[in-house]
Amino acid sequence: MWERKAMKRLWSRRDLSKVIVGAAAAGMAPTCSWAESRTAGNPGHGVPFPPGFVWGTATSAYQVEGAVNEDGRGVSIWDTFAHTAGKIRGDATGDVADDFYHRYINDIGLMAELGVGAFRFSIAWPRVFPLGSGAANPKGLDFYKRMIAELQRRGIVPYVTLYHWDLPQPLQDRGGWENRDTAYRLADYAGYVSRELGAAGVRHFFTTNEIRSVITSGYERGRDAPGLRLGPKRLAQARHYAVLGHGLSVQAIRAHSPAGTLVGLAENPTASTPVTETERDIVAARMAMREENAAYLTVILEGRYTPRYLQELGSDAPQFTDVELNIIHSAVDLVGLNIYGPQYVRASDAATGYEALPYPANFPHMQSEWLAIGPECLRWTPLLVNDLWKPKTIFITENGCSSDDQPNQSGEILDLARCMYLRNCISQVQRAVAAGVPVKGYFLWSLLDNFEWPSGFSERFGIVHVDFKDLRRRPKLSFSLYRSIIAKNAI
Repeated sequence: MWERKAMKRLWSRRDLSKVIVGAAAAGMAPTCSWAESRTAGNPGHGVPFPPGFVWGTATSAYQVEGAVNEDGRGVSIWDTFAHTAGKIRGDATGDVADDFYHRYINDIGLMAELGVGAFRFSIAWPRVFPLGSGAANPKGLDFYKRMIAELQRRGIVPYVTLYHWDLPQPLQDRGGWENRDTAYRLADYAGYVSRELGAAGVRHFFTTNEIRSVITSGYERGRDAPGLRLGPKRLAQARHYAVLGHGLSVQAIRAHSPAGTLVGLAENPTASTPVTETERDIVAARMAMREENAAYLTVILEGRYTPRYLQELGSDAPQFTDVELNIIHSAVDLVGLNIYGPQYVRASDAATGYEALPYPANFPHMQSEWLAIGPECLRWTPLLVNDLWKPKTIFITENGCSSDDQPNQSGEILDLARCMYLRNCISQVQRAVAAGVPVKGYFLWSLLDNFEWPSGFSERFGIVHVDFKDLRRRPKLSFSLYRSIIAKNAI
């Protein structure tokens, strides 16, 4: 029980002393903020979120825009990958996707009907710099300026993601994220776009989306573009250059944007979640949060790689300098967390101090095999991130689920599975907020059914159904659910 009215500790600092001493020896002694949060309340039905809490939805450029050959857009690695036989289920591509490029006014109308106050979207890098660098393409950026003006007319605040996986193919031809120069090209692009869109009134920028996914799925497993399977040494160096690109981009945005601009990143950390709420498992989850994200959030928010990470890599560890670490550690205003499912953790007597538990065969999941149903990670991830790194502001920048949603005979899309998932996840976000974690907003993924990367159009994440034959939009039951939550500012 975490009810505020109980006002008693389920375990005391004295009870934790042995665990803390052991953690301190490893340089990871916990603070008490998360322990004290256990008395911070378990909100009941209808308890509101704080005034000003940001409710939004999200998309990404390649997944929704289409229009891949219009207005001077260049080729991205996803264009190349999707047009390679056998890479995408059903040989689907993002050539048309949802045709958001031409239908954005109507789609923004749907956002207004939904009642969201914010829209997180990405800029297609090859629309702005068709070759990845060199001369900019003004027509490419003009589309986003028109879209931003429409959002503002509707009272919806734009939140811009600069890099959501669509690296220009010419940069990949020169090595992609294995090439240190790519980090500098990202910063050039970020500086240019933030200056232009800052003049249009944009004040929120995320440098990158899910660096972990870019490297793990694209460079290690070959599942995503560019489809590589690198060995550990090359992989570690690519990770380092990608987070360096983030840090350089933070600096470029600050140098080119108006005063008051807020900068951060959206990352999908391993969502370490204690398998029980015993003190030992909670401490273990805290250790795991730091170590399992050592190459991403940890190095960005601490400015150093953990000794364990470097030791485990050994001779495969990346080459880096203190100057680069300082750049990577450039101060951010926003930490965006993309959270879908948990990694359950328990305490262990092993050297790590924790053990990650695999899902059993019968563990519940959504349509996507990878998307396990464990809503409590929406509470524990921000709790632990806040305790470890004390970010100024946290956003849940993605949370949502896949489901095979089809209209019934009456034309309704009764996506009950998604309603169940969202209701439970948002309730857990509320618990984190009530515990004092600075979660200031929630962006539901996604507004529209879209091109779902290697799954093509076979997995639907939208709260608006898209008929991929005629591109007709129809709000689902989950659209109504989310609209009611926004209207009440409560779950």
